[in-house]
Amino acid sequence: MKTIILPGGEHAVLALHGLLGNPLEMQYIGKRLQRAGYTVVIPLIPGYGYATGAGQSYRTTDYQAWYAEVLRHFDQLRATHKTVSVAGLCIGAVLALRLAMDRGDQIAALSLLSTTLAYDGWSLPWYRFLLPLAYYTPARYLYAYQERHPYGLKNENLQRWIAREMKHSGSSAAGASRLSAEGIFQAHRLIKEVRRGLPKVRTPALIVHAQEDDVASTHSADFVEQNIGSDYVRKLILHDCYHIITLDNEKETVADETIAFLGKHAASYGIKLKIA
Repeated sequence: MKTIILPGGEHAVLALHGLLGNPLEMQYIGKRLQRAGYTVVIPLIPGYGYATGAGQSYRTTDYQAWYAEVLRHFDQLRATHKTVSVAGLCIGAVLALRLAMDRGDQIAALSLLSTTLAYDGWSLPWYRFLLPLAYYTPARYLYAYQERHPYGLKNENLQRWIAREMKHSGSSAAGASRLSAEGIFQAHRLIKEVRRGLPKVRTPALIVHAQEDDVASTHSADFVEQNIGSDYVRKLILHDCYHIITLDNEKETVADETIAFLGKHAASYGIKLKIA
């Protein structure tokens, strides 16, 4: 699995998947955006994403390296397109917010999907609260959290498919079968920076979150809504999906809302986009 590039028009969308996920998490919404007239790039970020296949590593790099790669892709799109919007899932949404702290005046709009500012979802094990004890010891390089049912998905058919994929290949469209403590540590460092910097974000923002998110409760969505510096914010709570809302039962709604929101703000640049 490599970076997915979906050619389209002069308005682009940079779409960011979740930590130790892969571009397939964002492929459905990416194709819908392409049909609406956008160029879409869904990068596989080294040390952040997990590519399927033999010999792949679960090791993650410093979050600053993730951000540098996001910045590189954004600048490439800015150089070749009239405007760029950014969509992100889970920690991808946190990276989108971090980008908006620096380049907010260059971003047309944000679509923040299952934003994760705390790992406080109902499906996570009780011992997650002990992880901070391991963060500052070599243990963080050794421990990995094993993904488990429901895999961020409410759709039972998808749950069974993901379980088979993870068993046979160690990964799936929903991401890797393990999440390292080092990865969570780096995510927390990024989250801390973004929490402090939210008032700096002035970009129009769509916030979409599941009421029953099993990884990050709606407190994350509420925190963004209450602290972001944007003048235009729309928050939507979904009721028939879990964390990976770009794959689950309400993925059509997620795509529809993202297309409508980005289109509203792209219109200010005189760009006509289709309804997909």
